[in-house]
Amino acid sequence: MLSEELTDLVNQIRSLKAKPQNFALKDAAVGCPLHLYGTLSAFANQDAGGILIFGISEDDGFSVTGVYDLQDLQKKVTEQCKQMMPPIRALFTVAEIDGKSVCSAEIPAADPADRPCFYSGAGRLKGSYVRVGDADLPMTEYEIYSYEAYRKRVRDDERTDVQVTLALLDQDKVQSYIERMKAERPGFSKLDRQQICEMLAITRGGIPTLAAVLNFGIYPQGCFPQLAVTAIVVPGTEIGDISEDGTRFQDNRRIEGTLQDMLAAALSFCKRNMKVQTRIDPETGARSDKTEYPMEAIREAVLNALIHRDYSRFTEGTPVQLDFFANRLEIHSPGGLYGRLTVKELGKVRPDLRNPALAAMSEFLLNTENRYSGIPTIRREMKEAGLPEPVFEDRRNEFVVTLYNTPQTAAAEQHAPERSREDLLAYCKVPRSRQEIADHLGISTVFYVMKAFVRPLLQSGALKMTIPDKPASRKQKFVAAKQ
Repeated sequence: MLSEELTDLVNQIRSLKAKPQNFALKDAAVGCPLHLYGTLSAFANQDAGGILIFGISEDDGFSVTGVYDLQDLQKKVTEQCKQMMPPIRALFTVAEIDGKSVCSAEIPAADPADRPCFYSGAGRLKGSYVRVGDADLPMTEYEIYSYEAYRKRVRDDERTDVQVTLALLDQDKVQSYIERMKAERPGFSKLDRQQICEMLAITRGGIPTLAAVLNFGIYPQGCFPQLAVTAIVVPGTEIGDISEDGTRFQDNRRIEGTLQDMLAAALSFCKRNMKVQTRIDPETGARSDKTEYPMEAIREAVLNALIHRDYSRFTEGTPVQLDFFANRLEIHSPGGLYGRLTVKELGKVRPDLRNPALAAMSEFLLNTENRYSGIPTIRREMKEAGLPEPVFEDRRNEFVVTLYNTPQTAAAEQHAPERSREDLLAYCKVPRSRQEIADHLGISTVFYVMKAFVRPLLQSGALKMTIPDKPASRKQKFVAAKQ
């Protein structure tokens, strides 16, 4: 960061009296803050890293208080950075604002293989933090484990339970799978059954794996009760909404069985609860039905949730969840994104597999490609149906796919005045780019967003450009005018 950029950034924060999530303000007028470990850890553990700005008091209306001693501050911050594991190398920038010195420290994101970054004085369990909003919160034991599992390549889908025996598996299904694998891979015919079961991750040490139970179990939920699917239909747009007659859920089902059983039952539940438009071709008289959501998109989303969810002991008590609302369908999968993958990279890069045994079995048992085409398929199906872009969210401890049922053009035109004045201005209290605004509105066409939402607000003075002398700049952002 250059000094001029730091100055502009500070002026924006002072004007808006707000800061983005990856920024932290510290008053350093009388000395260096003593305990920065939580913020250092939280910034290093998020993909975007973070920036500490010293010399601004958030408690005093975002006023510039200045830094007591620039050289000593940088020295002491560096000392605290060295006490992190792995050590952090901060990049410092200095600027003078209103005759007072301000200093920023850019904290780079730690490599996912090195996370969690933690304060060595407290240890990994107590010294690891995560950024939630503008707060630094201690990581849960599961969040720490998820990084450990990725680094050590722990395969929870291959874990075993001594209470699970081969007698709990449907032996006909197991044999059928083995025969199919022998036909595909002739080398298996040279091995005995026990060796084949070990190589196919059906067993580990003669004990059935979790993957085997979920695919071949006679009743998998007898061993793992919550490894199921819960599905509800809400008569509104939020959990808690009720119908006129007081009904809380218009449909509510717990779905059990093998992965095959759960997939089929989940799709049946969705079909039963979707609106269907019937169309008659005026020339041929042929009838065609169009479902509220494209079934192929739902199938891929449910498949991803079942196969790529976290199956560790920390999430063993959490089922996959399908939530139908009046305006959307949400598919909740326990556990966040795995490894180095980020939401922006979904469908664009080859992901790390959390559950390789399940993924391999699914190719044969669930007719999946396992070629990383699920996300592109969801996007394509929604686009072809004239519906908004699917929304993918890596929330804390879960991954959520949201499909909206209102055609994007109609939705935008219907809600443009209301959303532009209320929702959009609130969202733009912090400078936002064109793409960020489009993503927030759930509209894939940036050009349409600019025409229907942004430009009217710019003309009225409700929105302002951060780079007014270069309207077409790629770095251009839009911020709500100060009231």
